[in-house]
Amino acid sequence: MLAIRLARFGSKKKPTYRVVVMEKTNPRDGRAVEIVGHYNPVAQPTELKLNHERIDYWMKCGAQPTDTVKRLLKAQPAEAAAV
Repeated sequence: MLAIRLARFGSKKKPTYRVVVMEKTNPRDGRAVEIVGHYNPVAQPTELKLNHERIDYWMKCGAQPTDTVKRLLKAQPAEAAAV
């Protein structure tokens, strides 16, 4: 089963995340099928870039977003990202 989730990157105490599509059983930082966004919670203001077209495609293919990714999708609706 595919999941849309966060993969952690960056240095110690300065995390950045990639929003990725990967098998649910893969390790957190394992090989992803596709990178569909970036999230940097440390930056001021917080940086969030999502490719809503690809996220919608993968959700139609059966990928399930995690709770955190659902929250990020609500924080940046597709209409706001296009502007």
